[in-house]
Amino acid sequence: MKSEGTIFELAPRLRRREISPVELTRSCLERIEKVNRELNAFITVTGESAIQEASAAEAEIARGNWRGPLHGIPVAIKDLIDTAGVRTTAASQLFENRIPTEDAEVVRRLRRAGAMIVGKTNLHEFAYGGSSLVSFFGDVRNPRNTTHIAGGSSGGSAAAVAAGLCNVAIGTDTAGSIREPAALCGCVGLKPTYGRVSTRGVIPLSWSLDHVGPLTDCVADAAIVLQAIAGYDPLDVESANVPVSDYVSGLRKGARDLRVGVPRSYFYDDLDKEVEAAVERALGVIKGLAADVREVRLEVSEDRTVQGAEAYAYHAENVAKTPELYQPETLRRIRSGERFSAAEYIQRRRELDEARRHAAEIFAKVDLLVTPTTPIPAPSIATLKKDPAALRPAELKLLRNTRPFNVWGLPAVSVPCGLTERGLPIGLQIAGPPWREGLVLTLAWAYEQASH
Repeated sequence: MKSEGTIFELAPRLRRREISPVELTRSCLERIEKVNRELNAFITVTGESAIQEASAAEAEIARGNWRGPLHGIPVAIKDLIDTAGVRTTAASQLFENRIPTEDAEVVRRLRRAGAMIVGKTNLHEFAYGGSSLVSFFGDVRNPRNTTHIAGGSSGGSAAAVAAGLCNVAIGTDTAGSIREPAALCGCVGLKPTYGRVSTRGVIPLSWSLDHVGPLTDCVADAAIVLQAIAGYDPLDVESANVPVSDYVSGLRKGARDLRVGVPRSYFYDDLDKEVEAAVERALGVIKGLAADVREVRLEVSEDRTVQGAEAYAYHAENVAKTPELYQPETLRRIRSGERFSAAEYIQRRRELDEARRHAAEIFAKVDLLVTPTTPIPAPSIATLKKDPAALRPAELKLLRNTRPFNVWGLPAVSVPCGLTERGLPIGLQIAGPPWREGLVLTLAWAYEQASH
Protein backbone atom coordinates (compact mmCIF):
# COMPACT_ATOMS: atom_id res chain seq x y z
CA MET A 1 0.00 0.00 0.00
CA LYS A 2 1.59 3.29 -1.10
CA SER A 3 0.64 6.96 -1.11
CA GLU A 4 -0.63 8.71 -4.27
CA GLY A 5 2.88 9.69 -5.28
CA THR A 6 6.02 11.45 -4.15
CA ILE A 7 6.08 15.07 -3.02
CA PHE A 8 8.13 15.80 -6.16
CA GLU A 9 5.25 14.46 -8.26
CA LEU A 10 2.37 15.79 -6.19
CA ALA A 11 3.52 19.38 -5.59
CA PRO A 12 2.98 20.70 -9.17
CA ARG A 13 -0.38 18.94 -9.34
CA LEU A 14 -1.44 20.52 -6.05
CA ARG A 15 -0.31 23.91 -7.31
CA ARG A 16 -2.35 23.47 -10.51
CA ARG A 17 -5.31 22.31 -8.35
CA GLU A 18 -5.50 18.98 -10.20
CA ILE A 19 -5.65 17.28 -6.82
CA SER A 20 -6.90 18.53 -3.49
CA PRO A 21 -5.00 18.69 -0.18
CA VAL A 22 -8.21 17.55 1.50
CA GLU A 23 -8.47 14.46 -0.73
CA LEU A 24 -4.79 13.71 -0.16
CA THR A 25 -5.15 14.01 3.60
CA ARG A 26 -8.35 11.93 3.74
CA SER A 27 -6.62 9.23 1.73
CA CYS A 28 -3.73 9.11 4.21
CA LEU A 29 -6.10 9.01 7.16
CA GLU A 30 -8.06 6.16 5.57
CA ARG A 31 -4.85 4.15 5.12
CA ILE A 32 -3.83 4.85 8.71
CA GLU A 33 -7.25 3.60 9.85
CA LYS A 34 -6.80 0.39 7.83
CA VAL A 35 -3.27 -0.64 8.75
CA ASN A 36 -2.08 1.19 11.85
CA ARG A 37 -3.57 -1.41 14.17
CA GLU A 38 -1.18 -3.94 12.65
CA LEU A 39 1.88 -1.71 12.23
CA ASN A 40 1.44 0.45 15.35
CA ALA A 41 3.28 3.24 13.55
CA PHE A 42 1.21 6.07 15.11
CA ILE A 43 0.65 6.89 18.77
CA THR A 44 -1.69 9.80 18.06
CA VAL A 45 -3.63 10.53 14.85
CA THR A 46 -4.71 14.15 14.42
CA GLY A 47 -7.36 13.57 11.76
CA GLU A 48 -9.72 16.43 12.55
CA SER A 49 -7.06 19.14 12.71
CA ALA A 50 -5.30 17.70 9.63
CA ILE A 51 -8.49 18.04 7.58
CA GLN A 52 -8.91 21.61 8.83
CA GLU A 53 -5.30 22.40 7.87
CA ALA A 54 -5.86 20.77 4.46
CA SER A 55 -8.97 22.88 3.86
CA ALA A 56 -7.01 26.02 4.71
CA ALA A 57 -4.20 24.93 2.35
CA GLU A 58 -6.69 24.31 -0.43
CA ALA A 59 -8.20 27.76 -0.01
CA GLU A 60 -4.77 29.42 0.00
CA ILE A 61 -3.70 27.61 -3.18
CA ALA A 62 -7.00 28.57 -4.84
CA ARG A 63 -6.22 32.22 -4.07
CA GLY A 64 -2.82 31.82 -5.75
CA ASN A 65 -0.94 31.85 -2.45
CA TRP A 66 1.16 28.71 -3.04
CA ARG A 67 3.85 28.42 -0.38
CA GLY A 68 6.03 25.83 -2.07
CA PRO A 69 6.27 22.07 -2.66
CA LEU A 70 5.16 21.08 0.87
CA HIS A 71 1.96 23.11 0.64
CA GLY A 72 -0.89 20.61 1.05
CA ILE A 73 1.37 17.63 1.84
CA PRO A 74 0.53 15.29 4.78
CA VAL A 75 3.40 14.93 7.27
CA ALA A 76 3.89 12.77 10.38
CA ILE A 77 6.03 13.82 13.35
CA LYS A 78 8.03 11.54 15.64
CA ASP A 79 6.40 11.66 19.05
CA LEU A 80 9.27 13.24 20.91
CA ILE A 81 9.03 16.43 18.83
CA ASP A 82 6.73 19.02 20.42
CA THR A 83 3.41 19.86 18.79
CA ALA A 84 1.34 22.65 20.36
CA GLY A 85 -1.89 21.31 21.83
CA VAL A 86 -1.13 17.69 20.83
CA ARG A 87 0.44 15.32 23.33
CA THR A 88 4.11 14.50 22.87
CA THR A 89 4.89 11.33 24.80
CA ALA A 90 8.36 10.09 23.73
CA ALA A 91 6.59 6.68 23.82
CA SER A 92 6.77 6.73 27.62
CA GLN A 93 4.24 6.46 30.41
CA LEU A 94 6.18 9.28 32.08
CA PHE A 95 4.93 11.69 29.40
CA GLU A 96 1.67 9.89 28.58
CA ASN A 97 -0.37 13.07 29.06
CA ARG A 98 2.27 15.72 28.30
CA ILE A 99 0.80 18.44 26.04
CA PRO A 100 3.25 21.12 24.86
CA THR A 101 2.09 24.71 24.44
CA GLU A 102 4.47 25.47 21.56
CA ASP A 103 5.56 23.72 18.37
CA ALA A 104 9.15 22.59 18.03
CA GLU A 105 11.04 24.77 15.55
CA VAL A 106 11.02 22.00 12.92
CA VAL A 107 7.23 21.71 13.19
CA ARG A 108 6.86 25.48 12.97
CA ARG A 109 8.89 25.49 9.73
CA LEU A 110 6.84 22.65 8.26
CA ARG A 111 3.61 24.50 9.05
CA ARG A 112 5.06 27.67 7.53
CA ALA A 113 5.76 25.66 4.38
CA GLY A 114 2.09 24.61 4.28
CA ALA A 115 2.38 20.97 5.43
CA MET A 116 -0.43 19.28 7.35
CA ILE A 117 0.33 17.21 10.48
CA VAL A 118 -1.57 13.90 10.35
CA GLY A 119 -0.20 12.46 13.58
CA LYS A 120 2.62 11.56 15.94
CA THR A 121 4.63 8.42 15.26
CA ASN A 122 5.68 5.67 17.64
CA LEU A 123 9.31 5.20 18.62
CA HIS A 124 11.72 3.43 20.93
CA GLU A 125 11.04 4.97 24.35
CA PHE A 126 12.90 8.28 24.70
CA ALA A 127 14.80 7.32 21.49
CA TYR A 128 17.11 5.09 23.54
CA GLY A 129 17.31 2.11 21.19
CA GLY A 130 17.32 0.83 17.65
CA SER A 131 14.39 -1.60 17.56
CA SER A 132 11.21 0.29 18.60
CA LEU A 133 10.31 -2.78 20.67
CA VAL A 134 10.54 -0.79 23.91
CA SER A 135 7.56 1.58 23.94
CA PHE A 136 4.74 2.20 26.39
CA PHE A 137 2.46 2.09 23.33
CA GLY A 138 3.68 -1.27 22.01
CA ASP A 139 5.98 -2.62 19.30
CA VAL A 140 6.32 -1.00 15.88
CA ARG A 141 6.20 -3.57 13.05
CA ASN A 142 7.90 -3.52 9.68
CA PRO A 143 5.41 -2.96 6.82
CA ARG A 144 7.51 -5.19 4.52
CA ASN A 145 7.10 -8.10 6.94
CA THR A 146 5.20 -7.49 10.16
CA THR A 147 7.02 -10.28 11.99
CA HIS A 148 10.19 -8.16 11.80
CA ILE A 149 11.24 -4.95 13.52
CA ALA A 150 10.92 -1.55 11.86
CA GLY A 151 14.16 -0.36 13.44
CA GLY A 152 14.56 2.63 15.67
CA SER A 153 14.36 4.81 17.32
CA SER A 154 12.30 6.44 14.53
CA GLY A 155 10.60 3.13 13.77
CA GLY A 156 7.09 4.54 13.53
CA SER A 157 8.23 7.28 11.16
CA ALA A 158 9.94 4.79 8.82
CA ALA A 159 7.01 2.36 8.95
CA ALA A 160 4.52 5.18 8.22
CA VAL A 161 6.41 6.33 5.12
CA ALA A 162 7.15 2.81 3.84
CA ALA A 163 3.48 1.84 4.24
CA GLY A 164 2.23 4.97 2.46
CA LEU A 165 0.50 6.37 5.56
CA CYS A 166 2.01 9.82 4.91
CA ASN A 167 4.26 11.44 2.33
CA VAL A 168 7.00 12.34 4.77
CA ALA A 169 7.79 11.75 8.43
CA ILE A 170 10.22 13.64 10.63
CA GLY A 171 12.58 11.62 12.80
CA THR A 172 15.55 12.15 15.07
CA ASP A 173 18.97 10.53 14.86
CA THR A 174 21.43 10.18 17.75
CA ALA A 175 23.26 7.03 16.63
CA GLY A 176 21.40 6.18 13.42
CA SER A 177 17.77 6.52 14.42
CA ILE A 178 16.68 7.94 11.04
CA ARG A 179 18.96 5.99 8.70
CA GLU A 180 18.72 2.56 10.36
CA PRO A 181 14.89 2.30 10.31
CA ALA A 182 14.86 3.80 6.81
CA ALA A 183 17.18 1.00 5.69
CA LEU A 184 15.16 -1.72 7.44
CA CYS A 185 11.80 -0.48 6.08
CA GLY A 186 12.97 0.46 2.58
CA CYS A 187 12.68 4.24 2.44
CA VAL A 188 15.06 7.21 2.33
CA GLY A 189 16.35 8.63 5.61
CA LEU A 190 18.52 11.76 5.84
CA LYS A 191 20.59 12.95 8.81
CA PRO A 192 21.89 16.46 8.11
CA THR A 193 25.07 18.00 9.52
CA TYR A 194 24.96 18.58 13.29
CA GLY A 195 23.44 22.04 13.79
CA ARG A 196 21.86 22.25 10.32
CA VAL A 197 18.27 21.60 11.55
CA SER A 198 17.10 23.02 14.87
CA THR A 199 16.50 20.58 17.72
CA ARG A 200 14.67 23.17 19.83
CA GLY A 201 11.46 21.64 21.12
CA VAL A 202 12.75 18.07 20.71
CA ILE A 203 12.97 15.87 23.81
CA PRO A 204 16.69 15.07 23.92
CA LEU A 205 18.53 11.79 24.17
CA SER A 206 22.00 13.35 23.91
CA TRP A 207 22.33 17.07 23.21
CA SER A 208 25.76 16.60 21.63
CA LEU A 209 24.64 13.90 19.19
CA ASP A 210 20.95 14.56 18.41
CA HIS A 211 19.98 15.44 14.83
CA VAL A 212 16.56 16.02 13.18
CA GLY A 213 15.79 14.98 9.61
CA PRO A 214 13.25 13.57 7.14
CA LEU A 215 12.19 10.07 6.10
CA THR A 216 10.70 10.00 2.61
CA ASP A 217 9.84 7.84 -0.39
CA CYS A 218 12.65 9.17 -2.57
CA VAL A 219 15.78 11.33 -2.52
CA ALA A 220 14.12 14.33 -4.21
CA ASP A 221 11.51 14.41 -1.44
CA ALA A 222 14.25 14.40 1.22
CA ALA A 223 15.81 17.40 -0.53
CA ILE A 224 12.45 19.21 -0.59
CA VAL A 225 11.84 18.65 3.11
CA LEU A 226 15.39 19.58 4.11
CA GLN A 227 14.99 22.82 2.16
CA ALA A 228 12.03 23.72 4.37
CA ILE A 229 13.47 22.75 7.77
CA ALA A 230 17.17 23.63 7.47
CA GLY A 231 18.63 26.91 8.62
CA TYR A 232 19.79 28.89 11.61
CA ASP A 233 17.66 29.08 14.74
CA PRO A 234 19.06 31.78 17.05
CA LEU A 235 17.14 30.29 19.99
CA ASP A 236 18.83 26.89 19.65
CA VAL A 237 22.31 26.86 21.20
CA GLU A 238 23.40 23.98 18.92
CA SER A 239 22.16 25.62 15.70
CA ALA A 240 24.84 26.83 13.29
CA ASN A 241 24.57 29.98 11.19
CA VAL A 242 25.74 28.45 7.91
CA PRO A 243 24.11 29.27 4.54
CA VAL A 244 21.60 26.74 3.20
CA SER A 245 22.08 25.47 -0.36
CA ASP A 246 19.41 24.92 -3.01
CA TYR A 247 19.18 21.18 -2.42
CA VAL A 248 16.51 20.44 -5.01
CA SER A 249 18.08 22.09 -8.05
CA GLY A 250 21.46 20.68 -7.00
CA LEU A 251 20.27 17.10 -7.48
CA ARG A 252 20.79 17.24 -11.24
CA LYS A 253 24.46 18.24 -11.08
CA GLY A 254 25.38 14.62 -11.60
CA ALA A 255 28.05 12.42 -10.02
CA ARG A 256 30.55 12.25 -12.88
CA ASP A 257 33.15 14.44 -11.13
CA LEU A 258 32.80 12.85 -7.68
CA ARG A 259 35.49 10.83 -5.90
CA VAL A 260 33.92 8.16 -3.70
CA GLY A 261 35.64 6.53 -0.73
CA VAL A 262 34.84 2.99 0.44
CA PRO A 263 35.94 2.45 4.08
CA ARG A 264 35.97 -1.36 4.05
CA SER A 265 37.71 -1.81 7.40
CA TYR A 266 35.07 -1.63 10.19
CA PHE A 267 32.09 -0.60 8.01
CA TYR A 268 32.21 -3.71 5.80
CA ASP A 269 33.18 -6.16 8.57
CA ASP A 270 30.94 -9.11 9.45
CA LEU A 271 28.18 -8.32 6.93
CA ASP A 272 25.17 -10.51 6.29
CA LYS A 273 25.81 -12.23 2.94
CA GLU A 274 22.74 -10.73 1.27
CA VAL A 275 23.59 -7.25 2.54
CA GLU A 276 27.15 -7.67 1.27
CA ALA A 277 25.96 -8.77 -2.18
CA ALA A 278 23.47 -5.89 -2.49
CA VAL A 279 26.02 -3.27 -1.44
CA GLU A 280 28.64 -4.64 -3.86
CA ARG A 281 26.08 -4.38 -6.66
CA ALA A 282 25.36 -0.80 -5.59
CA LEU A 283 29.08 0.01 -5.64
CA GLY A 284 29.17 -1.35 -9.18
CA VAL A 285 26.47 1.14 -10.16
CA ILE A 286 28.32 3.98 -8.42
CA LYS A 287 31.55 3.09 -10.25
CA GLY A 288 29.67 3.78 -13.46
CA LEU A 289 28.46 7.15 -12.17
CA ALA A 290 31.46 8.67 -10.35
CA ALA A 291 34.91 9.75 -11.48
CA ASP A 292 36.71 7.52 -9.00
CA VAL A 293 35.87 4.88 -6.38
CA ARG A 294 38.70 3.97 -4.01
CA GLU A 295 39.21 2.33 -0.65
CA VAL A 296 39.92 4.54 2.35
CA ARG A 297 40.62 3.89 6.01
CA LEU A 298 38.84 5.62 8.90
CA GLU A 299 39.57 5.51 12.61
CA VAL A 300 36.32 4.94 14.54
CA SER A 301 35.82 5.51 18.26
CA GLU A 302 33.22 3.30 19.91
CA ASP A 303 33.17 5.20 23.21
CA ARG A 304 29.64 6.01 24.38
CA THR A 305 30.39 8.16 27.42
CA VAL A 306 28.88 11.36 26.01
CA GLN A 307 25.58 9.75 25.05
CA GLY A 308 25.27 7.84 28.32
CA ALA A 309 26.16 10.79 30.54
CA GLU A 310 23.89 13.25 28.73
CA ALA A 311 20.93 10.86 28.69
CA TYR A 312 21.31 10.33 32.43
CA ALA A 313 21.64 14.08 33.06
CA TYR A 314 18.30 14.75 31.33
CA HIS A 315 16.46 11.93 33.11
CA ALA A 316 18.15 11.87 36.54
CA GLU A 317 15.40 13.70 38.43
CA ASN A 318 12.54 11.64 37.00
CA VAL A 319 14.48 8.38 37.39
CA ALA A 320 14.94 9.18 41.07
CA LYS A 321 11.29 10.20 41.62
CA THR A 322 9.23 7.89 39.38
CA PRO A 323 11.36 5.05 38.02
CA GLU A 324 8.25 2.89 37.61
CA LEU A 325 7.04 5.14 34.78
CA TYR A 326 9.90 4.01 32.52
CA GLN A 327 10.06 0.73 30.65
CA PRO A 328 12.54 -1.50 32.56
CA GLU A 329 15.06 -1.70 29.69
CA THR A 330 15.00 2.08 29.18
CA LEU A 331 15.54 2.58 32.89
CA ARG A 332 18.54 0.23 32.79
CA ARG A 333 20.09 2.10 29.87
CA ILE A 334 19.55 5.51 31.46
CA ARG A 335 21.00 4.40 34.78
CA SER A 336 24.09 3.07 33.03
CA GLY A 337 25.07 6.70 32.45
CA GLU A 338 25.20 7.43 36.18
CA ARG A 339 28.62 5.79 36.47
CA PHE A 340 30.43 8.46 34.43
CA SER A 341 32.22 11.13 36.44
CA ALA A 342 32.19 14.79 35.48
CA ALA A 343 35.90 14.51 34.62
CA GLU A 344 35.25 11.55 32.30
CA TYR A 345 32.40 13.36 30.56
CA ILE A 346 34.40 16.56 30.07
CA GLN A 347 37.34 14.65 28.62
CA ARG A 348 35.15 12.62 26.23
CA ARG A 349 33.25 15.78 25.22
CA ARG A 350 36.54 17.50 24.37
CA GLU A 351 37.51 14.47 22.28
CA LEU A 352 34.17 14.73 20.47
CA ASP A 353 34.88 18.38 19.65
CA GLU A 354 38.33 17.43 18.41
CA ALA A 355 36.92 14.63 16.24
CA ARG A 356 34.46 17.07 14.65
CA ARG A 357 37.18 19.65 14.12
CA HIS A 358 39.15 17.09 12.11
CA ALA A 359 36.17 15.45 10.37
CA ALA A 360 36.62 17.50 7.21
CA GLU A 361 40.10 15.96 6.82
CA ILE A 362 38.40 12.65 5.98
CA PHE A 363 37.53 14.25 2.65
CA ALA A 364 41.01 15.39 1.63
CA LYS A 365 41.19 12.77 -1.15
CA VAL A 366 37.53 11.79 -1.61
CA ASP A 367 34.28 13.76 -1.82
CA LEU A 368 31.91 11.21 -0.31
CA LEU A 369 31.87 7.91 1.58
CA VAL A 370 29.71 4.86 0.84
CA THR A 371 28.94 2.06 3.31
CA PRO A 372 26.16 -0.41 4.08
CA THR A 373 23.64 1.38 6.31
CA THR A 374 23.23 -1.69 8.53
CA PRO A 375 25.36 -4.85 8.59
CA ILE A 376 22.26 -7.06 8.77
CA PRO A 377 18.62 -6.86 7.60
CA ALA A 378 15.75 -6.39 10.08
CA PRO A 379 15.75 -9.15 12.73
CA SER A 380 12.50 -10.85 13.61
CA ILE A 381 10.58 -9.59 16.61
CA ALA A 382 10.31 -13.12 18.00
CA THR A 383 14.09 -13.60 17.91
CA LEU A 384 14.75 -10.42 19.86
CA LYS A 385 11.97 -11.04 22.38
CA LYS A 386 12.97 -14.65 23.00
CA ASP A 387 16.16 -13.51 24.72
CA PRO A 388 15.90 -10.02 26.28
CA ALA A 389 19.67 -10.01 26.86
CA ALA A 390 20.19 -10.18 23.09
CA LEU A 391 18.21 -7.00 22.35
CA ARG A 392 20.89 -4.40 23.09
CA PRO A 393 23.73 -6.26 21.29
CA ALA A 394 21.47 -6.63 18.23
CA GLU A 395 20.63 -2.91 18.29
CA LEU A 396 24.29 -1.95 18.66
CA LYS A 397 25.13 -4.06 15.63
CA LEU A 398 22.32 -2.48 13.61
CA LEU A 399 23.60 1.00 14.53
CA ARG A 400 27.30 0.20 14.10
CA ASN A 401 27.72 1.87 10.70
CA THR A 402 25.51 4.88 11.34
CA ARG A 403 26.77 5.96 14.76
CA PRO A 404 30.22 7.28 13.69
CA PHE A 405 28.58 9.94 11.53
CA ASN A 406 26.72 11.28 14.58
CA VAL A 407 30.02 11.51 16.45
CA TRP A 408 31.60 13.35 13.51
CA GLY A 409 28.43 15.39 12.96
CA LEU A 410 28.53 14.68 9.22
CA PRO A 411 25.56 14.57 6.82
CA ALA A 412 24.52 11.05 5.77
CA VAL A 413 21.62 9.47 3.93
CA SER A 414 20.34 5.91 3.63
CA VAL A 415 18.82 4.89 0.30
CA PRO A 416 17.30 1.50 -0.61
CA CYS A 417 19.69 -0.76 -2.54
CA GLY A 418 17.91 -4.11 -2.71
CA LEU A 419 15.93 -6.81 -0.94
CA THR A 420 16.82 -10.08 0.73
CA GLU A 421 15.32 -13.33 -0.58
CA ARG A 422 12.64 -12.90 2.12
CA GLY A 423 11.81 -9.41 0.85
CA LEU A 424 13.50 -7.45 3.63
CA PRO A 425 14.99 -4.10 2.52
CA ILE A 426 18.71 -3.34 2.44
CA GLY A 427 20.11 0.19 2.75
CA LEU A 428 23.14 1.99 1.30
CA GLN A 429 24.64 4.87 3.31
CA ILE A 430 26.23 7.88 1.63
CA ALA A 431 28.03 10.45 3.81
CA GLY A 432 29.80 13.70 3.05
CA PRO A 433 31.71 16.69 4.43
CA PRO A 434 30.18 19.14 6.93
CA TRP A 435 27.39 21.31 5.45
CA ARG A 436 27.51 19.43 2.12
CA GLU A 437 24.09 17.81 2.29
CA GLY A 438 23.63 18.83 -1.33
CA LEU A 439 26.63 16.73 -2.37
CA VAL A 440 25.34 13.72 -0.43
CA LEU A 441 21.91 14.08 -2.03
CA THR A 442 23.40 14.46 -5.51
CA LEU A 443 25.08 11.04 -5.41
CA ALA A 444 22.06 9.51 -3.67
CA TRP A 445 19.76 10.83 -6.38
CA ALA A 446 22.08 9.71 -9.19
CA TYR A 447 22.28 6.21 -7.69
CA GLU A 448 18.51 6.09 -7.17
CA GLN A 449 17.87 7.04 -10.80
CA ALA A 450 20.46 4.60 -12.14
CA SER A 451 19.25 1.66 -10.05
CA HIS A 452 15.54 1.90 -10.85
